[in-house]
Amino acid sequence: MTETFANTALPVRTERLTLRKATEADTEAVRSYRQHSDVSMWMPSDGLDADAFRSRFCEPAKLDGKLVIERDGAIIGDIMVAIADGWAQDEVRERAQNVQAELGWCLAPSAQGRGFALEAMTEVLRICFTDLGLRRVTAGCFADNEPSWRLMERLHMRRENHTVRESLHRTLGWLDGFEYALLADEWAERTATTDPQ
Repeated sequence: MTETFANTALPVRTERLTLRKATEADTEAVRSYRQHSDVSMWMPSDGLDADAFRSRFCEPAKLDGKLVIERDGAIIGDIMVAIADGWAQDEVRERAQNVQAELGWCLAPSAQGRGFALEAMTEVLRICFTDLGLRRVTAGCFADNEPSWRLMERLHMRRENHTVRESLHRTLGWLDGFEYALLADEWAERTATTDPQ
């Protein structure tokens, strides 16, 4: 298995944040904010079972593609970059290997509403398209999770799919889902035309 961030000089620093590879030692810090009801509401696991959370978080394949977001030395969030193959016909399958990634993110409640997710994910897009050489990234969420899909739109990702009552939520039942995507050439065009601030 190729290490996800092998071609990325980590940690990387943005204006206010540090992004670095997650380690097993980060498990409890991440679980502490993932248990918060405003966060766990939208996450695959509520994080209440410490052993189950540790097992999932520390699974080598998942840990390999996970970053943590630090502000002033404290972990305030985590990011998933799950690299995958694109769909391809048999004769060109090898050209579609490891060319895209699914992205996911989670931010501690105390860090929300201050632009940290946008800042971190802007850097993650740079890593995906520049360092990792990916051609496409995707992200999905429950349609009711407005902060998540609003962030995708601020990142200039395109809504490609709206599923109807396709995603089962632990307390809300069957909900609609959104899928967003961004291509490397779209990202390159946007960053080339963005005025420095």
